Amino acid sequence: MEKGNKTIRNLLGFIDRSPTPFHAVQEMTGTLSDKGFNELKETDAWNLVPNGRYFLTRNDSSLIAFVVGSKPCEKFKIIGAHTDSPNLRLKPNAGYAKNGYLQLGVEVYGGVLLSTWTDRDLSLAGRVILAGKKKPISKLIRFEQTLLRIPQLAIHLNRDVNKKGLILNAQNHLPPIFSVQKKSAADEILKKMISRELKCRPADIIGLELSLYDTQPGTIAGPEGEFVFSGRLDNLASCHSAMQALTESTTKDPATRVIAFYDHEEVGSETAQGAGSPFLKDVLERISLDEGRESFLRALAKSFFISADMAHAVHPNYADKHDTEHMPLINAGPVIKSNAGQRYATDAVSSAWFESLCRKAKIPVQKFVVRSDLGCGSTIGPITAANLGIRTVDVGNPMLSMHSIREMAGAKDHLPLIKAFKEYFIA
Repeated sequence: MEKGNKTIRNLLGFIDRSPTPFHAVQEMTGTLSDKGFNELKETDAWNLVPNGRYFLTRNDSSLIAFVVGSKPCEKFKIIGAHTDSPNLRLKPNAGYAKNGYLQLGVEVYGGVLLSTWTDRDLSLAGRVILAGKKKPISKLIRFEQTLLRIPQLAIHLNRDVNKKGLILNAQNHLPPIFSVQKKSAADEILKKMISRELKCRPADIIGLELSLYDTQPGTIAGPEGEFVFSGRLDNLASCHSAMQALTESTTKDPATRVIAFYDHEEVGSETAQGAGSPFLKDVLERISLDEGRESFLRALAKSFFISADMAHAVHPNYADKHDTEHMPLINAGPVIKSNAGQRYATDAVSSAWFESLCRKAKIPVQKFVVRSDLGCGSTIGPITAANLGIRTVDVGNPMLSMHSIREMAGAKDHLPLIKAFKEYFIA
């Protein structure tokens, strides 16, 4: 149990330090470097060696890491996940004054449970672009102090809220309060704050990509520490488990082991750094370059992809939202996700393969299919399967409050998933 608690504390620390995909990638590149992985650049020539450990990033928000097999074109064992989570992001000209307050305009990124962002202690984090002597410079920033709040309307002024539910208009009701109105404009105040953090001049700031985040840290909860409460469990928990498995898999293998973590899954993946891009395919082909295209295509045909994304646990207050034969429980093992409409890439062969892998690792497995009268979410699994033409299974640990600002999962689920992924990498 102590190992499990240590792993969960490590996970929560990683998530707390990763309020945006940029920070998550920075955290993971630091860990990979410490574990002997060497950074590559897409613009450089690569000189890969068998059993070499490498990583590269794209847009500072997507990451691929791999251990070259002793036979680089034998096959690829790949685990994929995504670095982004639904949130609220600042508009380019965010600041404005209204009724005595300074506010910041925001856009909704992904399928946000909007009500959960109200009455929370919020701050800002992301990427700042500075003017350099030769070219723009990218800097990450994270304000530790609470800066913002989206206050709900008092019940005295909204008497029907508990009967009809909280209805929020993204344009009118989500802009957070930043300060009271003063002589300086909101954008001017924000740029001065950024310049102090980054030790630059406000005039040097030429671009901002900032998101709101909850300042409350993640925690282990429950009478026996059986739960974890945190933001961004979907899907940084999957990134963490896959990265742990890769870095801890030290045995030599003829196959090349790969992790691929993409940005923009929550908005469709069709971007230069999303799963719909050729990022992963290009990397796999460059690993195989010395062996020729014929060997690369044969390696793809023998390869396997695990799409790791959090799964829906049954909610006891809304059990009727689940198919009665497919009700995953928290702390009862990873979930294999299937959908006849191919919103998940699992088929009978890939499902049986993953189940046998878990059986070998002595890990229980659960199954999930969405109710036939409800729509099904999707993952990077079908996109990657279509791009690469390789067999894929969609799996993930069960959770509640998915897409809330603060999510809930099982403290006893994370270590078994790492164990399953390690079994995959040594199989």
